[in-house]
Amino acid sequence: MRLARFATDALIEEAHATPKPALVDRRGNGAHRDLSLAVMERSAYSLEPTFAALARASQGKRPSAALRADLAAIGRDGEAVMMHATQGSNAHRGAIWIVGLLVAGATIASELAQPPVPVADVLCSIGAQIACFPDHGAPLVATHGSRVRARYGVGGARREAQEGFPHVLRVGLPALRAARHRGMAEHAARIDALLAIMTTLDDTCLLHRAGVPALSAAKHGAREVLSLGGISTPSGQAAFERLESRLLALNASPGGAADLLAATLFIDRLAPPSADGGTTLWSI
Repeated sequence: MRLARFATDALIEEAHATPKPALVDRRGNGAHRDLSLAVMERSAYSLEPTFAALARASQGKRPSAALRADLAAIGRDGEAVMMHATQGSNAHRGAIWIVGLLVAGATIASELAQPPVPVADVLCSIGAQIACFPDHGAPLVATHGSRVRARYGVGGARREAQEGFPHVLRVGLPALRAARHRGMAEHAARIDALLAIMTTLDDTCLLHRAGVPALSAAKHGAREVLSLGGISTPSGQAAFERLESRLLALNASPGGAADLLAATLFIDRLAPPSADGGTTLWSI
């Protein structure tokens, strides 16, 4: 299924995007001891059947509590498959939620008449509607994400989805396409899109690993890189190195932002700009 392949490719492209601050990329493992590029690739490939199952479960459906329950069960099964493929390392738990909801949203959007608003907005809106239904089958055991949300009062990936993926639609995607429009190389455009997301995202991965100091360092450092012209300029590269050094010293990495970059790449490929300035949806 093309949609599942697009989702898998987005995870792999995010993993390969280089250089990312303290994250796994082609240079090395960043701040992670249990992850590597090979592990990230195995994780992504293991999830392709899960994304296909999410798409199949969404066919002919509309957002509902029943659909939310079906998708949640598929996602949890996919998480178990991923953990087996990575020998217990959490490579893409957040991405299963974020990208998985977008897969469901895209499936439903593809069955609608051409909407009067951009397709990317439609599929994100559908994903958000699904996310707003409660997951009654969720395990009662507290997770890193739930602990961080409670301690710091942030919304995390759950709120990002429920609010319509604003860091994808309003930050990551515009930054990616603006960088391309300026003639920036694709690899640099993707990094600048990641940095743009980092400037405003309350990344629960950073908060979990090193608290507010890590989140503040990430936001400030990303803003500094972009203010100096981005990763493709000498001064921007120097600022990036300072940002990465700070995060490595804190043993923290912006994993939430990385998941949203993958979601940005997924939507960018699925709903590319059309000649008239709108977007078109690939046949699924």
